[in-house]
Amino acid sequence: MRFATFAAAAALTFATASLAPAAFAAGDAMGTKTGTITLSAKSADVGIGYTWGDANLRFGGKTYKYSITGGTIAAVGFSHIEGKGTVYNLHKAEDFAGTYAAAHGEATLGNGLGGLVLENKNGVRIKIETATKGARLASSAEGLTFELKN
Repeated sequence: MRFATFAAAAALTFATASLAPAAFAAGDAMGTKTGTITLSAKSADVGIGYTWGDANLRFGGKTYKYSITGGTIAAVGFSHIEGKGTVYNLHKAEDFAGTYAAAHGEATLGNGLGGLVLENKNGVRIKIETATKGARLASSAEGLTFELKN
């Protein structure tokens, strides 16, 4: 049990130290703030994992609903993720949908915190802070696809 606690603490330190400063320091140079996003998702991982959920984009005085799917490498566990964030460089709503690449860090044992910075091929960037529940450890690359719901 002592080793598991030590391993969890070491992993949390690595995830926080290696990803969070780069992700959140980048916030100063993200671009022009153009919208906000909230999301709710679940992630299940055993080395390679899968993420699914829903998101609401607030842009130009309207709310757009999206489904989220994606994959993760270098993670293990299961978590429920609630997040909110800022969208940058979005000039028209149709540029939001698509696949985003992310650097992601999460350490959850019960409750946890995480964050990620995403960017798609249209130059749209998203900075998200997350609160998680479950048991999951991730310091990984991630790809998330946002698809507009009808």
